[in-house]
Amino acid sequence: MSIPETKFALNQQVVYPSQGVGKITEIFEKKFKDKEILYYKIYLPVSDMVVMVPVDKAEEIGIRCIVSADEAQEALNMLGDSFEPITSDWKLRYQMNLDLLKKGSIKDIATIVRCLYNRSKVKELPILERKLYDSAKKLLEDEISLAAHIAEKDVESAIHSKLEPPGKAHEPKHSIEIVEDEDDDDEDFMNEDEEEEETPSSENDSDEEMEDTEIDAGADSDDDL
Repeated sequence: MSIPETKFALNQQVVYPSQGVGKITEIFEKKFKDKEILYYKIYLPVSDMVVMVPVDKAEEIGIRCIVSADEAQEALNMLGDSFEPITSDWKLRYQMNLDLLKKGSIKDIATIVRCLYNRSKVKELPILERKLYDSAKKLLEDEISLAAHIAEKDVESAIHSKLEPPGKAHEPKHSIEIVEDEDDDDEDFMNEDEEEEETPSSENDSDEEMEDTEIDAGADSDDDL
């Protein structure tokens, strides 16, 4: 049986927001409730995971193509722009940036990196924010590297140069009211966040969950990467 035409092609590099940059290694059909469902199998090098996403849900969850070289340069330049400071309430700040990560445009990712990098110069980031910063920065590096055909180490240097331009400090556009910092509540918020986090579906999950997104730990040994 021939596979129908899909938006994303076999071996195409794509961005999966909140997961990373990956490569489509297979497009296949899988039977579900007497119905054939078409899936993308995507390998994510950053986590060494294989993610299986229903083709008709891919755009809904934000999977997109790698941007052009010009768009990658625009995102890189954003890192050196003046910025509006946001609340020092880290819980609110974390949620705002997490929402941006889920939206997943390259400019959203650059905004997270710029925000959290500059916040870290004021005060050490709580654990959850540090993880969010690391994830966003890695995603930005990977996409710019692929879009502009530049080595990752060179992209990393370029990002640092934009965040820390020689002899020039970032200045906020204007000051805003700063609320009391609540970084000390990091551990409690981590517990709340872990309880709310969705668990990836597996073969033992309900039928409804299986139809959405399946994640297999570790890449299949016979995947053609």
